[in-house]
Amino acid sequence: MRQSGAVSLPEPSRRDTRLDTYVDAYAERTHGLTVSAVRALFAVANRPEVVSLAGGMPNIADLPRDALAKAVDRLIAERGTQAMQYGSGQGEPFMREKIVEVMAEEQIHAHADDIVVTCGSQQALDLVTRVFCDPGDVVLAEAPSYVGALGTFHAYQCQVVHVAMDDAGIDPVALRGALVSLKAAGKRVKFLYTIPNFQNPTGVTQTLERRHAIIEIAKEHDLLIIEDNPYGLLTLDAQPMPALRSLEDENVVYLGSFSKIFAPGFRVGWALAPHAVREKLVLTQEAATLCPPVFSQFAIATYLEEFDWRAQITTYRDMYRERRDAMLTGLREHMLEGTTWTHPEGGFFVWVTLPEGLDSQAMLPRAVTARVAYTPGTAFYADGMGSRNMRLSFCFPTPERIHEGTRRLGQVLEQELELHRTFGLGAEAARHHDLTAGPAPDIS
Repeated sequence: MRQSGAVSLPEPSRRDTRLDTYVDAYAERTHGLTVSAVRALFAVANRPEVVSLAGGMPNIADLPRDALAKAVDRLIAERGTQAMQYGSGQGEPFMREKIVEVMAEEQIHAHADDIVVTCGSQQALDLVTRVFCDPGDVVLAEAPSYVGALGTFHAYQCQVVHVAMDDAGIDPVALRGALVSLKAAGKRVKFLYTIPNFQNPTGVTQTLERRHAIIEIAKEHDLLIIEDNPYGLLTLDAQPMPALRSLEDENVVYLGSFSKIFAPGFRVGWALAPHAVREKLVLTQEAATLCPPVFSQFAIATYLEEFDWRAQITTYRDMYRERRDAMLTGLREHMLEGTTWTHPEGGFFVWVTLPEGLDSQAMLPRAVTARVAYTPGTAFYADGMGSRNMRLSFCFPTPERIHEGTRRLGQVLEQELELHRTFGLGAEAARHHDLTAGPAPDIS
């Protein structure tokens, strides 16, 4: 007998043909959960015959794995009962002290008490959004922006409004204009989300002048800045830029990660926040996970204590610089006339703009058939823009594979443009005609 007032799930019927019988029971916010365009490509892109220029997976082959294994053995033998136990919801104190040292490389002067350790910087972004945003609130983000951030904002039912950027970063005029327009429309803008260094997906870096301008606009409009900075130390051509948080400590929440400068599998990131915000983040962290991964914190703190992590970052820089240069060379040699791309000074990504009439999303099946993968530009916009763009990643393949990947991609673009010109019906109709006419030619 069912108790009065009890909440019950709909009982499935034999006539109910829905694949998911719980669909009516889900919370409204689940409607914002969508498959990541990057994750959706993994199954195809990870095939050995495919040159994947799609994902942003770090190359950790140069880590001193034997020495790290011995350090972890000692950690388990000497401190295992502590390292494998529950820990602080804020993160272990010695881990937060080490994070202070890492951030000092970008001129951030911080106190360990204002740091919250998280399960990667993705969780830090989730916690910040949960703390600040109600359904319908506005989040400002660069155009384009990180696909994982857009997914988080949509999951919390935020309205994402893009702010134009150029080769120097966010356009201050566009930022101010967006704030004025949204205020006039009665919208609540909760924060600006930005990746100032080697931005994902464009590879663009905000100039120092732009950083100061963005901070001044944020002060004028009482706007919080969320600075996501996983790539900041992976500069390939110069010294690291001063972080936004180093220029302003009251209006900036800084998100960092060890995924790019050490190894992603440990899933340790952090948020550096003003004191009151930090308290909310700790409570939200405890509600979500009780505590961030303790063993991972011990392992990374041991690495930072016992190894020359700065020299390891230099090794990463040299390796990624070779791969970046291979991609830029390949693009110069193989891309169609009229194709343009960014020239990143660090990080993992190049942003490509295709000639008029080409659609990167529609073209992707042909590229996969040609054994090369990329991420279509539409994945990085909340409003469906970016059809003429693609993100290419140079972080994981070898320089030789990168060069081969750009060659295959160049041939796909040539075929796509030829179809578009021949049929004059747009790339989609031309592609359909070609793919139904017979097997795709071998362009290996």
